[in-house]
Amino acid sequence: MGSLIDELQRREAAARAEAEELRGRIAVLAEQLAQAEERLSRLVITRQTVDEVLSEASVDAPLAVEPGVMAPPRRSPVIGVVTVPPWRAGLGVSVLPREYRDLLEVAEDAGRPLRAGQIAAAAGLPADRGKVETLRAKLKRLAERGWLAEDAGLFALPARNGSSAGEAVKPG
Repeated sequence: MGSLIDELQRREAAARAEAEELRGRIAVLAEQLAQAEERLSRLVITRQTVDEVLSEASVDAPLAVEPGVMAPPRRSPVIGVVTVPPWRAGLGVSVLPREYRDLLEVAEDAGRPLRAGQIAAAAGLPADRGKVETLRAKLKRLAERGWLAEDAGLFALPARNGSSAGEAVKPG
């Protein structure tokens, strides 16, 4: 009987070692899958952003305007033009594209720092990951150029010259 028990123990140890090896391979594959999904997500976001920029840049049809009414500023058909200029004193939000002005309005209405997903929800935008990442890129662009302040993924209007946060970017 001892040899049967020894054989079962040997087989049990071999099965345990095989299971452990497979768990290790699964962990490696799971990490590779996560990296591939992250790469895919970034590529989707990049493509969406490029599509958006190209579609905005191609808007060059003449605008019908009533006499005496000022035409809204047109976007340049040139690709690569800075559509979000750096903030400076006296510069109004009217220099920004409409979608960026809307984001500043949401930040002003909130009166507190918000995450990109919260801004998307408040602006009535889709909350799926790709759309929120595209929105986050816009928010970061506004922050890089001084229109918004960003702290640990939270976006808010910056306080300027001791004023409250909303006063800096109100149109006027």
